[in-house]
Amino acid sequence: MTCVLSLPAALAQAPQGNESDSGQQAFNNACRTCHLVKEGDNRLGPNLYKIVGRKAGSLPDYAFSNAMKQADFVWDEEKLDHFIAKPDEVVPGNNMKPYGGLASSDDRKKSSPSLLGSNNATLPLLSGLTKMLNLSIVGSDKLPA
Repeated sequence: MTCVLSLPAALAQAPQGNESDSGQQAFNNACRTCHLVKEGDNRLGPNLYKIVGRKAGSLPDYAFSNAMKQADFVWDEEKLDHFIAKPDEVVPGNNMKPYGGLASSDDRKKSSPSLLGSNNATLPLLSGLTKMLNLSIVGSDKLPA
C-alpha cells in the first residue's frame, strides 16, 4: 500500500526554527511591509535588490525623498546597518516614517544577510516552498509510476 502525504501534512513535518527562517521572519517583520528584494519590484519603498554598492537615492523609477537623493554615499554593510538601526541619523529627512529603526543588533543581523554578503539578492523567500518540495520528493523512488 502506498501512502502519499497531503500538502498540510508535509508542511507540518518541515524543520522549524532554523537561522534562515528567523532571518526571514526578522526581515518580514521589519522591512517587507515596504520593501522586497526583487529587482524592479518597488512598493511603498524601493526594492533592495543589490543595494550594497548602490549610490543612495539613485534607483531609477522610484520617487526618493530629496534628502535621500542628496545623500552622498554608496550603501555598504556598515552604512546599511546604521541606517536600519537609526535611519534619521544617517539620512535626516528621509521618508521612512513611521519606521524609526531596528534597535536590536541581533534582529538587524538576522534580517540583512540577503542584503549583504554575496549581493546576489537570493533572499530565501521560498524557503518554506523549498522545504515542502524536498519533503515531497523524499522516497519518490518508491511511489508507483
